[in-house]
Amino acid sequence: MARPAAPRTRPAAGAEKPAAKKAPAKKAPARKAPARKAPARTSASKPPAYRLPALAEATLAPAQRALLDAMRSGPRGGGIGLGGPFGVFLHAPAYGVHAQALGAHCRYGTVVPARLSEFAILVTARLWRAQYEWHVHAPIAEKAGVKPSTLAALRAGRVPARAPADERAVHAFVTELYTRRRVSDRTYARLHSLLGDAGMVEFVGILGYYALVAMTLDVFRVPLPAGVAPFFPEPKA
Repeated sequence: MARPAAPRTRPAAGAEKPAAKKAPAKKAPARKAPARKAPARTSASKPPAYRLPALAEATLAPAQRALLDAMRSGPRGGGIGLGGPFGVFLHAPAYGVHAQALGAHCRYGTVVPARLSEFAILVTARLWRAQYEWHVHAPIAEKAGVKPSTLAALRAGRVPARAPADERAVHAFVTELYTRRRVSDRTYARLHSLLGDAGMVEFVGILGYYALVAMTLDVFRVPLPAGVAPFFPEPKA
């Protein structure tokens, strides 16, 4: 005989029902970090003010006139004006006469091929962000055989990986010298195989003179010619 089914137990009055499971809370979307603002740069329309008094040919002192005549009668030719580093040299003509003579030899009188010399000048200009130096020498370098793509890479701060081997040797030497204040035997030998002893001495002289020019341009804030935009960003003073 089958047993009767047990009666179903009902919850006592007032007994709490089991709590319903809550749905998991939705996670708020992750917030993106605010983009960092680039450092302020001086507007191309408001270049830094030149730090020396402007000169006029009509009012040059005898020593200044003699220096200007010496520069114009040299290998640079009669087109030398009162802008660029030469305008700064004119403020100290006793110094300027020696500086410009060294510069004339470094640019026109060394055994270093013009293409490599001009390329080294531009590597120096890029490291110093010397606007006027780049403005003058980029066209000269291109005319001497430096490819526009190499100039574009250098101007952008990239290693010119597709440049010819001799230009890469120059770039490696100059950047290592500026970075380490020394040059390894390997880097030295690589360039020495192209230039020899006398060429190496003059090559270092080229770097020294155009570093002098770059410092002169940067310290005294020598302006670019009217209508020429800066080639590198200028930090706000």
